[in-house]
Amino acid sequence: MNAFGTHFTIHIHTLLNPWPQTADKKDGTKWLSKRARDDFSHFSLFASRAVERRSQTGAEPDRTSDDFSLSLSAVGADNGTVFCRMLGRPEFPLLFRKGDISIGGAFSIYSQISKPSLSMTEPPDPLICSRINLREFQFAQTMMFAIEEINNSSSLLPNIKIGYKIFDSCGLTLPSTHAVMHLINGQGKDLINTCQSQMSVHVIIGTSESSSTIAILQISGSFQIPVISHFATCACLSNRNEYPSFFRTIPSDYYQSRALAKLVKHFGWTWVGAVRSDNDYGNNGMATFITAAHQEGVCVEYSEAISRTGSAEQVERTVRVIQRGTARVLVAFLAQGEMDVLLEESLRQNLTGLQWVGSESWITSSHFANRRFSSILTGSLGFAIRKAKIKGLQEFLLQVHPSQDPQNNLLREFWETTFGCSFQANPHSSKQCSGFEKLQDVNNDFTDVSELRISNNVYKAVYAVAHAMHKVFTCGQSGGVDIHSCILMNNLEPSEVMKHLQEVNFSLQSGERVYFDKNGDPVATYELVNWQKNMAREIVFMTVGSYDASLPNGKLFTMNGINITWAGESWERPVSVCSESCLPGFRQAMIKNKPLCCFSCVACAAGEISNSSNSAECSRCPPDFWSNHDCSKCVPKVIEFLTYGETMGALLTAFSLLGATLSLVVLFVFIRFRHTPLVKASNSELSFLLLFSLALCFLCSLTFIGQPTEWSCMLRHTAFGITFALCISCILTKTITVVVAFKASQPANTLPQCSAPFQRTNVLSCTLIQVLVCVLWLAFAPPFPHRNTSHTTEIVILECDVGSPVAFWVVLGYIGLLAVLCLILAFLARKLPDNFNEAKFITFSMLIFSAVWVTFIPAYVSSPGKFTVAVEIFAILASSFGLLLSIFAPKCYILLLKPEKNTKKHMMRRNSRSHIH
Repeated sequence: MNAFGTHFTIHIHTLLNPWPQTADKKDGTKWLSKRARDDFSHFSLFASRAVERRSQTGAEPDRTSDDFSLSLSAVGADNGTVFCRMLGRPEFPLLFRKGDISIGGAFSIYSQISKPSLSMTEPPDPLICSRINLREFQFAQTMMFAIEEINNSSSLLPNIKIGYKIFDSCGLTLPSTHAVMHLINGQGKDLINTCQSQMSVHVIIGTSESSSTIAILQISGSFQIPVISHFATCACLSNRNEYPSFFRTIPSDYYQSRALAKLVKHFGWTWVGAVRSDNDYGNNGMATFITAAHQEGVCVEYSEAISRTGSAEQVERTVRVIQRGTARVLVAFLAQGEMDVLLEESLRQNLTGLQWVGSESWITSSHFANRRFSSILTGSLGFAIRKAKIKGLQEFLLQVHPSQDPQNNLLREFWETTFGCSFQANPHSSKQCSGFEKLQDVNNDFTDVSELRISNNVYKAVYAVAHAMHKVFTCGQSGGVDIHSCILMNNLEPSEVMKHLQEVNFSLQSGERVYFDKNGDPVATYELVNWQKNMAREIVFMTVGSYDASLPNGKLFTMNGINITWAGESWERPVSVCSESCLPGFRQAMIKNKPLCCFSCVACAAGEISNSSNSAECSRCPPDFWSNHDCSKCVPKVIEFLTYGETMGALLTAFSLLGATLSLVVLFVFIRFRHTPLVKASNSELSFLLLFSLALCFLCSLTFIGQPTEWSCMLRHTAFGITFALCISCILTKTITVVVAFKASQPANTLPQCSAPFQRTNVLSCTLIQVLVCVLWLAFAPPFPHRNTSHTTEIVILECDVGSPVAFWVVLGYIGLLAVLCLILAFLARKLPDNFNEAKFITFSMLIFSAVWVTFIPAYVSSPGKFTVAVEIFAILASSFGLLLSIFAPKCYILLLKPEKNTKKHMMRRNSRSHIH
């Protein structure tokens, strides 16, 4: 550098119009290219050391920004010192205090912003923010209060004074960018003339909006300046790769969105509408809510986005969509500014009767808890940050007065807004401020300390910074070895503050624990707040539940039992469903082109049940169970078998006993008249055996009645086969004897076929064949009880499975064979003498027997359930009665009613050769 010096100029010029005020929903805020941010990072700090002090010029501080153009000129003198002066237009903090170390603050103190005209040929008009936000002003004063407490503390940062610089972010990204640039560059009242100085602020607290916070982070992050937000809840800010210098004292929307989804599910609201702020806070929060809601089985009918800087037509259209919707619950994921414009339009269109579910941004805002909005918002529900008490804050707030800094426009405007007056004579003003007004007489968002939720987050953020700096400046000793070296205040780097912020873990005077997880987030705890009216008809925020993300899944969300006021001050919970719940016994059937929550209810089919409401599908009952009449539960199937107690069983039992009794009576009659010619002519021994077998045939039918068991199943079929084989064997032997006796040319007593041994042998042989078949049947495949569920779906038929169908039909076939032989032989003897034509009676009985059993086969196969057994019993009884009556009724008639015919002479009158002994 020569004696004449070196002159150089750096120009930084950025137009307004390429910078959108909202974030890109997919990639985050991308309004400044990476190269531009990197380049700007190199000279921004350098530029901040070269700006002259604006206060020395006597110019009045203002809150306007021009085209965001800074021109810095550096001139080198002969002694090598470099001096800097600002050629642009600096901005001064709204609230300022000098200290050994400085904390920056960015709050949305003003809520409205002018829209500059962008001609692209001339510098844009300055941005002007207006309409003071008393709630945000309370946040700023809470920061000042905490700093004053720390400065007065002898244990925390002793002998070190903390200063502050508080700027207005106006709740938008562009003013927030201006604020962070002025915080970093240091265009304040403490500038020096040289181009070398320390960082203007070491940490920034703010802002209240996620998009504004992202804009700040993309600049401050280049310098590793930590940012602690008290109200930015976007889950995207937990990304340590993108925002390594970000911390917050409010939980992430990752938890709030899921808590809201569990809330609407808890109250059975499966059909909801949604409206959100069109920024990072609303877009990311609502996206998480919709995902969590779908997992909970909740459907979103519509999801609308609005912006407080957007067009009025968009807000009007959104309210019309809400009115046309069928959902009776509206989830409003809105910042306070968007909530304000939505409520104004809702009042204009008379939007009432909705159950509002709100996010923490507005759910405890006393700004909306007034009579004007009570018809809309009474009964609202939402999760809020836990309420706290800050000792001494109310007194501090009530001491705020323009006299604290007469040159401060913000304090004067705050006073004028609070008391509706003006310090300057104005013919349009109804009242002039005297300065003697008292804040104690006012109840507004600034003076109200009954709901210290977000203000407590600001308080915690300041103390977290103080504890981090305390660690930086503290030299500890452990066994004579330094734990870490002391860092002088002049050498304090923001990166050191950021490092120790991650490690802070302390308790406030209230006992609340403050620490950050690996993503810079606090533990997520919420209170469920309900808007209720007290006795004075004023809205109060009643805590009716809680949500703690640190607890296990089943205990995340709890209710405290306090009665909830619903929309319209009703005590009855509103219903918001697309389709009415399907009762037990029905299942949901999806409707084409409709969401999952819209469905029709279809009754479960027989044998299927749904035992809860809104079942997605019906479940089939186990094999031995069946659905009840309304298909709501499975009940044991009706077990069906032929019992003695029912009418059919009783009748069959009666006929069976009647037949057995008649057989025994006839047997008794035959025994009584055994010496008479008629009985002798009937072959008394075979007659006795036949009557005995007929009695057994009648009685064997009783084994088919009653609950089948293993023994009864084996007995009924074998007893039936053997008794009928014995009966038909007797008839066959009798038929053979009659035919041979009447056809023979020699006396019957000389024929071997008519002898008693032959008859006995024949009966025994024929019966033993059946016995052998039955023994083989029982040995290899015996009948067994079987629960038949295939024939009828709702009834279990308890029956006897024959085990071996072949054996069963062999038994029946053998009986049929014997019956056919009897029929043939009897038919051959049909022309015997009329007075004693027993062959004729046997023929008739065999015809009945054959007809019954031929009819039995199709009836047996086709009869369902217990009727199969009834058909079998009927066949047994019918054939038995046919044999008994056809063979023995005529003989009993003669024996009992016509004894005069019971003579040998009468028996042999027409054929002298017929003589039977």
